[in-house]
Amino acid sequence: MKVYSLSLLSVTPTSPAQATLLGTSQDLSSFSFYQRSSVGEFMTFFTKTVAERTPANQPSSVEENNYKAHVFRTSGRQANSPGMAAVMITDLEYPYRPAFSLLTKLLDEHTALLNNLPAASAAPSFGSASANAFGGNPSQAAAGGLPPAQKGKLEGTLAGYLSKYQDPKQADTIMKVQKELDETKIVLHKTIESVLERGEKLDNLVERSNALSAQSKMFYKTAKKQNSCCVVM
Repeated sequence: MKVYSLSLLSVTPTSPAQATLLGTSQDLSSFSFYQRSSVGEFMTFFTKTVAERTPANQPSSVEENNYKAHVFRTSGRQANSPGMAAVMITDLEYPYRPAFSLLTKLLDEHTALLNNLPAASAAPSFGSASANAFGGNPSQAAAGGLPPAQKGKLEGTLAGYLSKYQDPKQADTIMKVQKELDETKIVLHKTIESVLERGEKLDNLVERSNALSAQSKMFYKTAKKQNSCCVVM
């Protein structure tokens, strides 16, 4: 059993929703050195896609090839304010209970971050507009972004949990003090296609994505033909 990625995102209440990565941590040590860049891009792409496409307040697990994305998204405090999503990407064997216990814990611990997220309808400030125009920090200037120091602290926390939860038995022991998870409330999706809008295809999203390099797009096509995306070495 393996945990590959753990992320926290802000998600706008607009339609379609837009997710911004607040922080992420990945463990790609089980992949070959030459695959890691492409695999890392796809983990991020997969993470943002499920965060945007799954409904708020409905824990879901989405399978895609050899991977499973566990996602829990919450609504914003006000109608026009962004919510948050925690996403964990694992292999297919990783159990649900420790995965969603951790996602719930992450959201509970970082609720205060919502205070730093601008409302979806808020116009960009002069400072953020200047940052964009003159090469400032784009992740902070974008809606939902965090200042570098805050992002670094969050990613340190995510890295610690990513390491600890590699062993679900240990993680399950840690979480026994928490309320039992009702696994019947988790919505299971056998493919990512089932969470996409009607008529949308993953192939088209990959092709249009600016977040994926040409090398990663070619890697996706090759892996799909083999029906084994990002084979673990």
